[in-house]
This record gives sequence, structure tokens and C-alpha cells, in this order.
Amino acid sequence: MDLLHSIRTEYNRYRRLCELAIEQVTDADLMHRSSDDGNSLAILLRHLSGNLRSRFTDFLTSDGEKPWRQRDEEFEPPTFDRGTLLAQWQTAWDVLDQALQQVAAAGPQALAREVTIRQQPLTVLDALLRSVAHVAYHTGQVVLLARERCGPRWRTLSIPRGGSAAYAAAPDREKSPAPPGPNRS
Repeated sequence: MDLLHSIRTEYNRYRRLCELAIEQVTDADLMHRSSDDGNSLAILLRHLSGNLRSRFTDFLTSDGEKPWRQRDEEFEPPTFDRGTLLAQWQTAWDVLDQALQQVAAAGPQALAREVTIRQQPLTVLDALLRSVAHVAYHTGQVVLLARERCGPRWRTLSIPRGGSAAYAAAPDREKSPAPPGPNRS
């Protein structure tokens, strides 16, 4: 299932970008909101965690919007610390990983199988692509907010300014969400 492998790779790429961004911010930065109705980094991670847990718990057999999910609460400022937030984040990715393993075990025909999200039928492939797009959307927000909070101490997560020629000479970074090196990321 090469397509499923590609989807997993993209999820891992976005997860790694979020984690590299979050590693660079202080606890205060993690909770900072630029306005009363704005999202903090913690809110975005909490929302992504809630979304992934809901969508991928019993992915092949139940609606992706679980009755136990409290989506609106995900957008309220969290009252817990970084450790709790990162534990929720890890749990969400574990749930996703288990669901992807189940899809792989079901064989190539599983991608055409129908699942539901908010009572709307989708193929497994469409549900996965929709989820990857959702994760990518919020990953961009996480990276932007983290970069703004870090200011000049930010370590880039992509090709650094002025580094395009060096990247073009060795473009292997796009192949894997590998840990960053100095002035890389």
C-alpha cells in the first residue's frame, strides 16, 4: 500500500514540524494568545489532539465525530501544563498510528471502504486525505505562532533564508522528517 505509506509519511512530517516548533517556545509562549478570541499554541495542539483521537478511535467501525469529544472546549485556554498537553498529543498520535495499522492490515481494498465523519459518508482514502489537510492547516498556524513568539532565537524548520543553493545541492531533507541539525530544521 504505497499510498498509505505516503499518507503516514505526511502525517509524520507535520507532527515533526509541530514538535520542533513547540520545543523552541517557553511554557508562557505555549499559552500565549494574541487576542481574546485567538488561539494559543496549546489550544491548537489540544484541538489537533482531540480531532485525531475522535476521528481515529474505532476509525473503520464508528463515526469519526465521537459523542465524548468536547470540541468547543478544545478552543478554551487549557488549565494544565506542557507535560499534560504533550501526553494528550502523544495519545492522539498513538490512536492515529493504530488506525493506520488497521487500515494496512485490512488490505488494499480498505482505502475504498466507506467510513463516516459527522454522519457523512467518505471513503477511507478521502477521510485520510481530509485529515492530513486539517493537520497541515493547523501545523502552519503552530509554526507561525511559535516563530513569532521566539523572534530572533527561532531555528528555521525549512530551508533557511539564503540557503536555497545549498539545499538544491543536497535536497534529501524532503524525504524524511529527520531531526534538525545546526541552522537546519
